[in-house]
Amino acid sequence: MAATVARGDLLPDSTVAALIATRLASEAAAGAAAAVLDGYPRTASQAEALLEASNPAVTVAGALNLTLREQALIDKCLGRRTCARCGAGFNVADIWLAATPDGRPEVVMPPLTPPAECASLMEVRADDNPATVRNRLAVYAREAAPVEAAFERAGLLARLELTGGIRESMPAVLAAVEAAGGPAISRLLAARAAAEA
Repeated sequence: MAATVARGDLLPDSTVAALIATRLASEAAAGAAAAVLDGYPRTASQAEALLEASNPAVTVAGALNLTLREQALIDKCLGRRTCARCGAGFNVADIWLAATPDGRPEVVMPPLTPPAECASLMEVRADDNPATVRNRLAVYAREAAPVEAAFERAGLLARLELTGGIRESMPAVLAAVEAAGGPAISRLLAARAAAEA
């Protein structure tokens, strides 16, 4: 699996479906009434399988597609860093993209810089290089973009264009997740926020 991901390719649908099924069963056994799937499904066949009415274990309440201008996405991927000592993630990219004539908004994403004790220990992921990042985007366009169409056909798709960093975007993302997911997701997010407080 690691070699496939390092190339920027997607794992086979059957492998990912088995991992997701195992995790959802574990969460349900622990009493979870809802879950947020981040980055899944990634292919049209995964989406169709998830949406099948014959799947009694899963009810899809909504889907949220986060979008980001391609240059910002590339810059963010190339700016990712991990501390070799503590494993914390950071991003050194400092992004500003002007609004476009066709109506795309300005993008301002400040860096998530490491603290002094981590600064000299930053490592770059092996798969965060220009060729692999561009391959990831090509794979997405070819294989994952049809997921959006599947959820749109099911009347479950919401879209949110990101224009800021995590701190700036998180309130809008959480609101969109709640709107797309309904009451069960609202309860899940409230419980998570209370646990982290």
